[in-house]
Amino acid sequence: MSGHGAAIPMTSQKSDPLTGQADVPGDKSISHRALILGALSVGETHIQGLLEGDDVLDTGKAMRAFGAEVINHGGGAWSVHGVGVGGFAEPAHVIDCGNSGTGVRLIMGAMATSPITATFTGDGSLNKRPMGRVTDPLSLFGAQSYGRSEGRLPLTIVGALEAIPVRYQVPMPSAQVKSAVLLAGLNAPGQTVVIEKEATRDHTERMLVGFGAELMVEDTKEGRMITLSGLPELRPQDIIVPRDPSSAAFPVCAALIVEGSDVLVPNIGLNPTRAGLFYTLQDMGADLTFENMREEGGEPVADLRAKYSPNMQGIEVAPERAASMIDEYPILSVVASFASGVTRMHGVKELRVKESDRIEVMATGLRAAGVTVEEGPDWWHVHGLEGSVPGGAVVATHLDHRIAMSFLILGMGAKNGMSIDDGVPVATSFPIFESLMTHLGASIRRTQP
Repeated sequence: MSGHGAAIPMTSQKSDPLTGQADVPGDKSISHRALILGALSVGETHIQGLLEGDDVLDTGKAMRAFGAEVINHGGGAWSVHGVGVGGFAEPAHVIDCGNSGTGVRLIMGAMATSPITATFTGDGSLNKRPMGRVTDPLSLFGAQSYGRSEGRLPLTIVGALEAIPVRYQVPMPSAQVKSAVLLAGLNAPGQTVVIEKEATRDHTERMLVGFGAELMVEDTKEGRMITLSGLPELRPQDIIVPRDPSSAAFPVCAALIVEGSDVLVPNIGLNPTRAGLFYTLQDMGADLTFENMREEGGEPVADLRAKYSPNMQGIEVAPERAASMIDEYPILSVVASFASGVTRMHGVKELRVKESDRIEVMATGLRAAGVTVEEGPDWWHVHGLEGSVPGGAVVATHLDHRIAMSFLILGMGAKNGMSIDDGVPVATSFPIFESLMTHLGASIRRTQP
């Protein structure tokens, strides 16, 4: 699949048992950060297992545009010869970040404290997403931004001539905003402080330390406080990217709802700021186990085994768990449709400003599949049908890869399958989704528009 081009409608049918090993791609969050921090280092960073989806590839192209040498050696092996903190060159062309909110926001942060100018754009979905949440704190460093209404792309950032460090409290749980501010703080003298009331995924902090930055994290009355000392010389690293828990969610959840299934998903990153879905599924009664738990590259890793689970129960998902599974609520709502009782999800307003309004889009699609859904500004409730979901609907994906994959998974367990209007966006994060699920035994076909 391509991340750009003509729509590819797809249909999934009720599946025979899914069995075998699901080798999902590398972690998207870590892949983005490996390329960016490699570009900000002095010397050559080697990366194994990089996710080669459109989102990450667009970040690699952007790093080349800023002057780093980024080479694909094949088989998931990449190298980045960096230019050092403050060494970014001014790009000659517009930076196209495709569908990636993570890519564009982190790159904006990385360049905002250098005296250069860059213009950013993306696809139709990304150009609708709010960028003010990033450009506002970057302006505190001295950067200026000029974009469409509400700070939407296309947008130009004029980097600070003489950056100053900032103290910033993130107003919403967002690893992207936090990371953008920390990356900007690298090229500002003194200490940049970021405070988050609710802990979000901490890959940026872990990787900054690994690359040699001086960073301290402490819990205070104000919240989780991260203090970064500016102007370090980052050291190149050898990075092995663990496999993506957000991608693993799809074969795992498919196995839980398809009768007779038994699927092993090896080498999955279980960073505690990312693994909330798996613990939530266990709370619902899913037959999901962690095998061979270990640590690789500073990140906890395990093999996940998921088996058909006909007796799952709806639960109330703790709001404080949202930050550790924000991207997984769409696929969780699919599992909730097959459970007994009501699954209640609160404190999830961030879902409304993702690639699509994921609460509205999932609620609309689930209702079309015969599932009762209630929703509010920052919550939704899914009424389970005890394994008997009618399906049979065609759902609009709104250029959102997780919406597309979630409804294809639903079709594997529903009586009458499910169809989506466009499978193209899947390539942004999980380019082998179709072949991997087919290998496990799923029935997915491309249909004529």
